[in-house]
Amino acid sequence: MKETLFNRRLLGKARRIVVKVGSSSLTMPDGGLHWDQLTQLAHVLSAAKKRGQQVVLVSSGAAAAGRAPLGITGRAGDLHLHQASAMVGQSRLMAAYDHEFGKSGITIGQVLLTVEDVMNRSHYANAQKSLTTLLSLGVIPIVNENDAVVTNDQRFGDNDRLAALVSHMVAADALILLTDVEGLYTAPPSQPGSRLIDTVTSPADIEGFDILGSTSQVGTGGMRTKVEAAQLACAGGVPVLLTRAENIAEALAGTPLGTWFTPTGKRVSARTLWLSYAASACGRIIADEGAAKALCGGEASLLPVGVAGVAGHFEVGDLVEIVDMRGALLARGLAGLSSNELLTLAGDRQAAQGRRPAVHRDDLVRVK
Repeated sequence: MKETLFNRRLLGKARRIVVKVGSSSLTMPDGGLHWDQLTQLAHVLSAAKKRGQQVVLVSSGAAAAGRAPLGITGRAGDLHLHQASAMVGQSRLMAAYDHEFGKSGITIGQVLLTVEDVMNRSHYANAQKSLTTLLSLGVIPIVNENDAVVTNDQRFGDNDRLAALVSHMVAADALILLTDVEGLYTAPPSQPGSRLIDTVTSPADIEGFDILGSTSQVGTGGMRTKVEAAQLACAGGVPVLLTRAENIAEALAGTPLGTWFTPTGKRVSARTLWLSYAASACGRIIADEGAAKALCGGEASLLPVGVAGVAGHFEVGDLVEIVDMRGALLARGLAGLSSNELLTLAGDRQAAQGRRPAVHRDDLVRVK
């Protein structure tokens, strides 16, 4: 399917789609699973699969589904309580999906991802191959962040962002973000004069609008995170539909509903998008004039000999920003040496000779 011809009326004909559903749409206020919603979702996606579409489902709801059995009320603020809820709830959520998709003879596969699976080159290639293999075998992968093992500083942040990255990982034709409102509004829908935004072609289209954070007691994301995820997907060439979970059948039937985000960039890998836009940098490496010129001019690595200084503390593998002597951002990438190592090498050209790159070109994304 040609990307330039793609619009929301053709969603039902897209070769491959990623659908993300949030906790607020899958669980009841007490934390129990919303079976009617889950049943409808499975029924619609099963029908899409049977008419030839490949579907990846990014599903929240595990931690929320685990709170009631553990007697936890509200959102678990403590990391370890959240992880315990996810461990208990994940099996319940997958069992529910297996039951509902099984009614249509559809096989599902659980895929739990971490940030490392996007940032690390070998992990990324393996995760990408695993997902595409499942799709080629006729399986619907059900993706979630591996909450049981991640820490707060190693998280995607929310499943909206994860869904955007997965849409690039599997080269999807479109991403559908399902939530509990019709789409993106110019202000909270309850406010007089608020109106649904039909189409977003660039960030400028929604500047100045009051986009609220989460109001749900069970989810981690809000409208702001969904807009950020949509922009992340669109930056890599994937269009996005944001709409109410109950609208999934109509959306795949081509009904023009919700808010449609049009692509703003060309297709790139999820790893490149993560390094460029999504991840938070741990520190900065200051490149000298020669190194800055080399970075801007081609596919060069940043060598220790070209490092004039560092700011912040980071370890090998952490994301860092690379700036020139004036502080202008040149690139972002994964550190090949720690900040302590670079501090001892900066200015000592003899000691820096022969050392591995401060940031290897394969782990570096230049800022345009």
